[in-house]
Amino acid sequence: MRLIAISLAAFAVTACGARTDLSAIEEQENAPPVYSVGEVQKIKIVGSSTVAPFATTVAEQFGASSRHAAPIVETTGTGGGFKIFCNGIGPEEPSIVNASRKIKPGEDALCEDAGIIDPLEVKIGYDGIVLANSKSGPDLNLTKAQIFLALAANLPDGAGGWTKNPHRTWQDIDPTLPETRILVSGPPPTSGTRDAFAEIAMENGALALPEMQALFDSDPDAFIARAREIRNDGAWIDSGENDSSIINTLLRNDDAVGVLGYSFLEQNLDRVKAAKVGGIDPTFENIASGEYGVSRSMYFYVKVENRMMVPGLADYVGEFTEEDAWGPDGYLVAKGLIPLLPDERAAMRQTALDRLTGSKNPPLSEHDPSPAQTDEDLPG
Repeated sequence: MRLIAISLAAFAVTACGARTDLSAIEEQENAPPVYSVGEVQKIKIVGSSTVAPFATTVAEQFGASSRHAAPIVETTGTGGGFKIFCNGIGPEEPSIVNASRKIKPGEDALCEDAGIIDPLEVKIGYDGIVLANSKSGPDLNLTKAQIFLALAANLPDGAGGWTKNPHRTWQDIDPTLPETRILVSGPPPTSGTRDAFAEIAMENGALALPEMQALFDSDPDAFIARAREIRNDGAWIDSGENDSSIINTLLRNDDAVGVLGYSFLEQNLDRVKAAKVGGIDPTFENIASGEYGVSRSMYFYVKVENRMMVPGLADYVGEFTEEDAWGPDGYLVAKGLIPLLPDERAAMRQTALDRLTGSKNPPLSEHDPSPAQTDEDLPG
């Protein structure tokens, strides 16, 4: 809400009292934005489709058990979420972005340009990235090298150059693999799952090829560009930010393989099954221990500047980081969350609540209109 500056000349004061000449009210274009904390504002959350089920569950619990309305959770993908999150400060902007990877330097710079300084990072747990297919499809046991050979846009040609990926079936890569065509349904480039898959599976798989190892040694940036580039000849299909569309593709086609988060796999084990990677099943225990080789951390980031403008922001983070929620016996584990270790959970919760209740905040930016205060200071 932009305040309107009123010229003192607009007021005519008489002995009978004060009278305002409304025609003299002028809006000053350069007046700084001032936001009302008196009106009830729902917490707005955007970002990762992988983290969204956990955020939605916490939002429902928060709305049912607190004096605040349930937050609005929108799935935009991690990359798309950061673009929206970094757009600006205020109750009409998202206060939280869910992320299936850490914030990138460019995204951090985008936030800083908008006056969002040092967004609060909350690491919530771990997730595996799985390759799944329908229960009636073939059993798969893939190495990271085979995943790279199946999905890379270009491969070394053996003569110092590059060639378009020639592999059409899994058996073209290894005779022990099924004689079914390579057809993989996965998230789009804006997805944090796609980023993590490219980094953890594709890059590590590429290093098994001597030519790719040599490229890494001589030019790491060129290696990353080659290793992460996924083919666009129909073997890989972008299926949107919602993992449900990937599941539907698998159910329609026994040849199709889907790339999705472990938490979503667990919700659909009655319909699909997971491939082994390097002989290891993507189970809760194997992901938590690090034995399963395609896993990543999950996060959400909080716009600390909104802490005085959006009632319940600290309380929502408090609900998410309660042991009853994200602990080993919490309700988020039932949704597929693989929790942090106890000491890490305790430290993460303490740091988050310190920042949001004002006891350990960085200096206020020029966009931050008022000093720190807690949810107890906010109306509603």
